[in-house]
Amino acid sequence: MVVRCRQMIRCPLLAGILLLDLAVCHQTCAFLSNPVVGGSPRVATMRSLSDTPSFGLYEVQEQLIVDRGALEEEIMGDNATPLEANKPKVRGVGGSGGFGGASSGKSSATLKAEGKAHAKVLKQDGVVRIDSVLPDKLVDELREFVFELREQAEQDVASGKVKSLQRFADVLLRSNRCDLLIPLGPEVVYKALCEAFLKSPVRYTIEALLTKKAVLQELSCLMSYPGSQRQVMHPDTPYGAMGGLSEDEPVLYTCFIALQDVAEDMGPTVWLPGTHTQEAHDKFKDEQGVDGKESPKDALLRTVPSKLGMLPKGSCGIFDSRLLHCGGANRSAEDTTRAIFYFSFKNPKVGYPGNPGSIRPELLSKLSLDTLCKDLEGYSKGKGCPMLEELAASLK
Repeated sequence: MVVRCRQMIRCPLLAGILLLDLAVCHQTCAFLSNPVVGGSPRVATMRSLSDTPSFGLYEVQEQLIVDRGALEEEIMGDNATPLEANKPKVRGVGGSGGFGGASSGKSSATLKAEGKAHAKVLKQDGVVRIDSVLPDKLVDELREFVFELREQAEQDVASGKVKSLQRFADVLLRSNRCDLLIPLGPEVVYKALCEAFLKSPVRYTIEALLTKKAVLQELSCLMSYPGSQRQVMHPDTPYGAMGGLSEDEPVLYTCFIALQDVAEDMGPTVWLPGTHTQEAHDKFKDEQGVDGKESPKDALLRTVPSKLGMLPKGSCGIFDSRLLHCGGANRSAEDTTRAIFYFSFKNPKVGYPGNPGSIRPELLSKLSLDTLCKDLEGYSKGKGCPMLEELAASLK
């Protein structure tokens, strides 16, 4: 008997929508996409729905994804290397440049020039690494804060005080993972945002690609505990025209900041540079091999060199939402949770980007990059941040 059910579940990294049709998983959804891997026959080991009577729909779906993720890991082999930091050589800029430049040891002009250089790499590769976005001491404070916040959030949800979606975003392969929504208000959050936007090139990197009007779409923390499984490769948004965008315009950029050194066994994010293109997406969608040959999708995964987000503590990876990526399995021998503080900005031309943002509902689409930075500048000078404080007061 074939069970037909289509369920919408949010992708784990940027909460993109992944449609899984269980009735055709064995044929068209890439969970059993190919009997041939790398030219060698293989026997599919997917669990049949009829073999799992004790599984609910969600559990069956999760197992199919886990199995496909393991298969993709096998297909991709050992071609992954750590994502290296971009270190642009900026010449001919100077001046104090205001608060951000003075406090970071770099002028605003220098940070802006670096941001443009990072944006050039980001536009070409779909991902760029920037080091030293947050200082170590602040990272430690923020990591401690998110763990305490997660515990309180779990208690609030369990007691019925709030609904789960007011504290956590839905996440695919939710076992040993959570996507914890970050509130405004706590001082450590403001301090982290000040460091990221006023003292590093992150602000100018995003601005160079999406302008000052870019809209804050996400503010959250991904936590991957030991035992979490590898996810399937996916983009967070499809390639193509959306809203007022042309086909080649970016939809969203996400900045992942590591709250500890990310070792290889902790399941770092896996990115496939250069796959934020129409050509790559066409291949990725083509799951059918011909005459026993591997599918274009599996050939893409096998041949494109991948980059691992083995980010040093306080460093970040910024990526295009159309880039193919996934979270790895956390097999940490030291039982280390991988915590990633992150925020996303969407193109101001876009209304709904195709997936719900991982952000407290009261903050969604309320802040542009420009207004956020202006408020943070006031906060950094002891003058307060009226807009952020007003939004913080509205959080439930």
